[in-house]
Amino acid sequence: MMHQSQNTGRRNRTLVPEARQALDHMKFEIANQLGVNLQQGYNGNLSARDAGRIGGNMVKRLIEQQQRQMSGQ
Repeated sequence: MMHQSQNTGRRNRTLVPEARQALDHMKFEIANQLGVNLQQGYNGNLSARDAGRIGGNMVKRLIEQQQRQMSGQ
């Protein structure tokens, strides 16, 4: 069983560091579309619901992009 302290090094790690800027841009674009006031840096006032909506929409968009790429569109 892995302890929480052992797992903290794995959180929020970008597997492709070159993609960090594009992902951040997508995050702010989606937050804006959803009407969520997202700030640069710490967003401790952000509700779990809003954070989940942003993250869920990012995943949805990334999957759609990959599916288009795989289908040759």
